[in-house]
Amino acid sequence: MEVFWKFNSTLNGIVWGPWMLTLLVGTGVWFTIVLKVPQVRYFGLMVREVLGRIRQKSDQEGTISSFAAMATALAATVGTGNIAGVATALHLGGPGAVVWMLISAIFGMTTKFCEVTLAVHYREVDNMGQHRGGTMYILEKALGLKFLAVIFAIFTFLASFGIGNMVQANSTTEGIAMAFGIPHIYTAVVHAVLVGLVIWGGLTRIATVTVYLVPFMAVFYIIGAVAVIITHIDALPSALSMAFTGAFHDPQALPGALAGWAVKAAVTRGVARGVFSNEAGLGSAPMAHSASKVDHPVRQGLYGLFEVFMDTIVICTLTATTVLCTGVLTGQPELTGSQLTLAAFKMTLGTPGVIVLSLALSLFALSTILGWYWYAETALVYLFNNPSPIVLKPFKVFWIILIVLGGWGGAGVLANLWDLSDTLNGLMAIPNLIGLLLLTKQLIKITADFDAKIASGELKK
Repeated sequence: MEVFWKFNSTLNGIVWGPWMLTLLVGTGVWFTIVLKVPQVRYFGLMVREVLGRIRQKSDQEGTISSFAAMATALAATVGTGNIAGVATALHLGGPGAVVWMLISAIFGMTTKFCEVTLAVHYREVDNMGQHRGGTMYILEKALGLKFLAVIFAIFTFLASFGIGNMVQANSTTEGIAMAFGIPHIYTAVVHAVLVGLVIWGGLTRIATVTVYLVPFMAVFYIIGAVAVIITHIDALPSALSMAFTGAFHDPQALPGALAGWAVKAAVTRGVARGVFSNEAGLGSAPMAHSASKVDHPVRQGLYGLFEVFMDTIVICTLTATTVLCTGVLTGQPELTGSQLTLAAFKMTLGTPGVIVLSLALSLFALSTILGWYWYAETALVYLFNNPSPIVLKPFKVFWIILIVLGGWGGAGVLANLWDLSDTLNGLMAIPNLIGLLLLTKQLIKITADFDAKIASGELKK
C-alpha cells in the first residue's frame, strides 16, 4: 500500500502539474478565441437568463428546469474547497495565487460553456425516462470513442466515493463538532439519513432540494465573508496590491531562481485551485446540465458560464479576500486550509464567525454529496448500459453507508482517499478535453445556430 500511495502521489503531480494545467487553461483560451469571447458577449444574456427564469416553468424536453440543473451542478461544485482549498492555495502559492485563480476562471467559463452545450446536444433518455448526458455520451455518440468514454465513466465512478462522499461527510462532521461540540458519529448518522431521503427520490428530488439549498448557502456565506471584509476595509487596497504584485513579481525580492520559483508557485497553485474549484474541463457538471428542460443547447451553456462565475469569481475570491484583508496569512504562517479562513472569521466576528464558517462548511459539503451522487449514478448507468432501477437501490444504500464511514472515519485513511480521488478527478479531464477539442467545428456550428435564431427572433432572449 505504501508503494501504491507513492505512485499515486507521483501521478497526482503529473495530473495537476504545469503541463496539464496549461492544457486545461489553454483549452479555455482556444474556445474563447474561436467562439468570439462568449463569457463577455453572452454575459448580459447569462444574467437575464439565470435570474429571470428561477421560478419559470418550461415545457421543453428534459427532466428538470434549467435553473434546477445548474443548482444541482453548483451543489457538487461549491464545496469545502471554496473555503479550505483557496486558503491552502494562498498558503502554498502566496497572495498572487488568487489572481491566477481568477484568470483561470475567466477562461474556465468558456470551457464549462462548451462542455454543457455539447452534453445537452448529445444527451439521450434512459430506460427510467431520465435524460442522461455528459462526456461519456459525447465521446461515444459524436466521436465513436467508446473506450475513452468507458475510461471517463470509471474515473468518475471511483472518484465519487472520496471527493463526492466520504471526504465531504468528514468535513460536515468536523464543521458541526467545531461549532457545537457534537460528536462526529451523531452528525454522520443524521447526515446519512438526510442524504438518503433526498437521493431515494432521484434527480427530481435532488434538484428540488438544491434549488433551495444552493442559493441559501451561497448567500449565507457571502454575507459572512462580506462582513469580515467590510470590518477590515482599510486593509483592502493593500491586500489587492499584495495579490497583483505576487502574481507577476516576487513580493519578497528573492534573488535569481528563487524569485522565479515564487512566481511559478503562485501561478500553479492559483490555476490548480481555480480548475479544481469550478471543475471546468473535468467533465463532471455536464452530467447534471444534461437533464435540463431547454430550447437550445447553447442556452443551457449560459448556465455553465454562470456556474464558474459564481463558484470561483464570487465565492472563492471572497474567501481569498477575507484571508488577505485580516492578515492571518502572514500573521499566522503556521495555519493552512480551513484553519486560515476560520482564523479570519474568528478574529473579526468572534464566536458567531466560527459558527457561520462551520455551518457554511457543513452546507457546502452536504450539497457536494448530493450533486456527486448524480454523477456517480450517471456513470454507473452508462457502464452497465441502462440497468434496471432495482440495481440502483443497493448502490444508494452503499452511498449512504459511505457517508457514515466518512463522517466517522480516521484522518489518515481519509487523507489517502482524498489524494486518490484528487488524482482520479484530474484524470477525468484527459478524455473530456480530447472530446472538446475534436468537436471544435461542431461547437462553432451549434453556437452560430443559436446566435442566428436569437437574431431572427426564433428564440427568445
